[in-house]
Amino acid sequence: MEHAVLAVWIVTSLAGLHLLVLWLAGGGLRQQETKVTAFPSALILAHPALAVAGLGLWVAFLGTGDSSYAWAAFGVLTAVALLGFTLFTRWLGGGRHARGAERRFPVVAVALHGIGGVATFVLVLLAATMADRL
Repeated sequence: MEHAVLAVWIVTSLAGLHLLVLWLAGGGLRQQETKVTAFPSALILAHPALAVAGLGLWVAFLGTGDSSYAWAAFGVLTAVALLGFTLFTRWLGGGRHARGAERRFPVVAVALHGIGGVATFVLVLLAATMADRL
């Protein structure tokens, strides 16, 4: 189960990396200067930074078997999920900021990243709970 979590987390990260590259290529950082974005740079950069930190904690769990790393990864992943949900609702809302770089996001990539994120969240919770029982 722990290695399945790692695989799902990596696939989810790759989909997120694709979205980040599209955002950057579409002028996402340049939009910050003109305020023509629904995605403030702090929000869009904190999401992947925390996800990488959580992934590092998960790898530490895999290497040591210490369930405290699994629970720490889950805690960080909870923050990542909240930020991701915020990004998702802003992406859905569009509104007056709909002309930003995030408009170019393919629905399939957003769906894959979101479904992978939910799957990762649930699997990490289950694996951390199981690790405590051992």
